[in-house]
Amino acid sequence: MKINLVPDPIHSLPGDAAVLVAFEGQSGGPAGKFLEELAASREFTGKLFDTALLHWPEGFAARRLLLVGGGKPEQFSLRLLRQAAGVAVRVLKGKGCREAAMALPELLAGAPAVSAWVEGAMLGQWEPDRHKSEREDSTALEALAVAGAGAGAELEAAAARGRAIAEAQNFARELGNEPSNRLPPLELARQARELASRCGLDCEVLDQDRMRQMGMGALLGVAQGSAEPPALIVLRYRPERATTSDHLGLLGKGVTFDSGGLSIKPADGMEKMKYDMAGGAAVLGAMQALAQLKPPLAVTALIPAVENMTGSRAQRPGDIVTTLSGKTVEVLNTDAEGRLILADALTYARQLGCTHLVDAATLTGAVVVALGHLRVGVFSNHDAFQARVLAAADAEGERMWALPMDDDYKESLKSAFADVSNVGGRWAGAITAAIFLKEFAQDTPWVHLDIAGTAWQDEAKPYAAKGPTGVGVRTLVRLAADWV
Repeated sequence: MKINLVPDPIHSLPGDAAVLVAFEGQSGGPAGKFLEELAASREFTGKLFDTALLHWPEGFAARRLLLVGGGKPEQFSLRLLRQAAGVAVRVLKGKGCREAAMALPELLAGAPAVSAWVEGAMLGQWEPDRHKSEREDSTALEALAVAGAGAGAELEAAAARGRAIAEAQNFARELGNEPSNRLPPLELARQARELASRCGLDCEVLDQDRMRQMGMGALLGVAQGSAEPPALIVLRYRPERATTSDHLGLLGKGVTFDSGGLSIKPADGMEKMKYDMAGGAAVLGAMQALAQLKPPLAVTALIPAVENMTGSRAQRPGDIVTTLSGKTVEVLNTDAEGRLILADALTYARQLGCTHLVDAATLTGAVVVALGHLRVGVFSNHDAFQARVLAAADAEGERMWALPMDDDYKESLKSAFADVSNVGGRWAGAITAAIFLKEFAQDTPWVHLDIAGTAWQDEAKPYAAKGPTGVGVRTLVRLAADWV
């Protein structure tokens, strides 16, 4: 999609459609007379994400006028602006529009609004139809003008930033949507190499033999039930001029298919376990964006990639594995595999010199019980670093919520036969999973993002297609880009 910033008012721009955000109770503005008529007939009242499409609107050069509800003006935000742009694109692409102009609402203006508007439009464009013989590309918008935005280097940079982040998030969504027969661990590694070559990053892939030599018993234990070899993907971004000695490590769970292993999952819904690598996809997407935005901070990404299967050599409940850190783990449940592969990745990230760590993982069903599908669960061993991550998430409209990490929770992970077990009891499962990971982050400032409830949406939203969401990309990019 081609995006242009134009200073002209929305009503003067030709094209297939003009788009305005209208709020509850609004009567003035370029579409004032239409709003009064529509409100009187109750066809459109400005309720959040409601839409009305008018043909050959008087006073507008465009052939159609699309009104998108912004809800109550006092509650409108950059997050809702981003989503409103997605709503507009999804409505227009379904009407065969190729060129459109959107006007920023007066409530929000400037560079942040331009960036959010561009992001939302490009996120709304994405469809999970890559493997359909007849794709929806023919209806995609080809050009979008942001009307009345003004001009200047700051706004152009904001638009470029929005494009880079949206493309990165859509890249993560493409990876998360790939079926496991098309994206086994080594194919994910190949995609990472291709990304590195395209964006100027360094890439190293540790194979099974190298990991065995190093002693990554937890990661290899998960992988041993699959015919597909595992890989530990390492991507490095190094700035030309670093302004800090800090070194950020981004880690993403990369289970390309999770059957649950011998502690097998129910058949219902197992087909979605192709997205159990959504954390790894988010980290790869974030690295793509950071390579373009070039923050003055060293960033290393690690994605442990495995299949968790039920082959004849599969890990058994009761097995004990030795991690890269030297700690031993009693595997009580083979479906608690994400924390095992991340344990070795966290240790390796520390060995590589990372001073701060953030991992993203579809780790537990328990976080969905706690927070539903609206918020990411956040866990940390460092209050100040956690606050930075939450601030980045808030700035990017990714809703997150911090959960407790009291030391008492560690009691449930005690094992009579190893240093620690990989699961606790029935209660507080998301917290005890994070407590397990904390053992391997040790004293390095670390934040864990449990995205199990937010990485996939079963139904389409007005602003986004069903399927993988790419959650976490924007937060990770903002964290690194704004590092001081």
